Amino acid sequence: MRKQLWEVRDGQMRLHLHPGQQRAWRSRRRFVAMLAGTQGGKTSFGPHWLLREIRDQGPGDYLAVTATFPLLKLKMLPEFLNVFQHTLHLGEWHASERVFLFHDGRTRVIFGSAVNPESLESATAKAAWLDECGQDQFRLESWEAVLRRLSLHQGRVLMGTTIYNLGWLRQEVYSRWLAGDPDYEVVQFESIVNPAFPRAEYERARRTLPAWKFAMMYRGLFDRPAGLIYADFVDIYREEGGHKVHAFDLPPHWPRHVGIDFGAVHTALIWLAQDPQADIYYVYHESLSGGKTTAEHAAEALAKAAGVNVLTWHGGAKAEVQQRLDWQAAGVPVQGPSLDDVEAGIDRVIAMFKHKRLFVFDSCRGLLDELGTYSREVDESGQALEKIRDRESYHRLDALRYVVQGLQSSRTGGIWL
Repeated sequence: MRKQLWEVRDGQMRLHLHPGQQRAWRSRRRFVAMLAGTQGGKTSFGPHWLLREIRDQGPGDYLAVTATFPLLKLKMLPEFLNVFQHTLHLGEWHASERVFLFHDGRTRVIFGSAVNPESLESATAKAAWLDECGQDQFRLESWEAVLRRLSLHQGRVLMGTTIYNLGWLRQEVYSRWLAGDPDYEVVQFESIVNPAFPRAEYERARRTLPAWKFAMMYRGLFDRPAGLIYADFVDIYREEGGHKVHAFDLPPHWPRHVGIDFGAVHTALIWLAQDPQADIYYVYHESLSGGKTTAEHAAEALAKAAGVNVLTWHGGAKAEVQQRLDWQAAGVPVQGPSLDDVEAGIDRVIAMFKHKRLFVFDSCRGLLDELGTYSREVDESGQALEKIRDRESYHRLDALRYVVQGLQSSRTGGIWL
């Protein structure tokens, strides 16, 4: 009979960890990522890791963050309460505040959702447990919010997830670990490393699923998923054959071009510099902000443009005429698109990547995250459909599409509307 993950004897909890969990438990690095197959024992492991951190670090605030609040209620919270409240009786769960308060009155575990990064901003935490942080809803901004909350105490992080995309988790964590960064540890294991996972189910998935999906869902390995729109973008450095470049000082005389995605909550700007001799473009700066007037956004853009050779500004869909007029009134001569077809704009960006005429500074982390997650929906067999998943969430990529489309239209004599 297979043992449960833990048992209590004489008031003491004893863990029975499988090899993948043991590797994560032994690691004392600051950022530990468990990238594992489905049902590999990631979520059930998290409460025990967090409890050890609380005992090591002492009273204070701690974070437990998952991709969405429905997922919190379904997986993360029941596992946590089973250990902290029902078994060890360490405190009480306060649902209205999404806080677990220890009996000592000095220790809290604050639960948050990645789709609402603001829920994480009030705490100064000593450690964080992130569950299913590889899901599309868990964006770079949420990861950065967690890091800000931990910065004072230089708190540790446990990340547990199945792999879903090639976004920030691969770029910010996995790539750093591969490069030998001593702060990072990645533990990868297959679903069947968990002795409770049926071998027959694993073999069924191997036989029936596309190879990329089996690798990501059951083996904990990164692969290029079907439906990834910018699959021609290679997320390695140019000297290795990819499209990333280390940030460098740009000659001030190089022409610049700016793409703008308008939004009351999220306004995104993407800045391109053109090497006129090689006819190569570099994305060298990005921004995403909200809560400002058009005049304030425009003033910041003009300040950024001071001292450099900005030739063109491109922004918005064809119907966003008023937004362009507002920016123009604020001093930014934003031009509209020559056509209003999203797919045509995507094709133009892809062509730039294919012909190695568009590169991205590694400092543009938000754009890199979007490039690794911007996907079409897929059917049950893993085949890509036409519909773009969560298309309204990719503001930086929209800004990139506007500026690339504008550049190519201007070259072919397109008419600005």
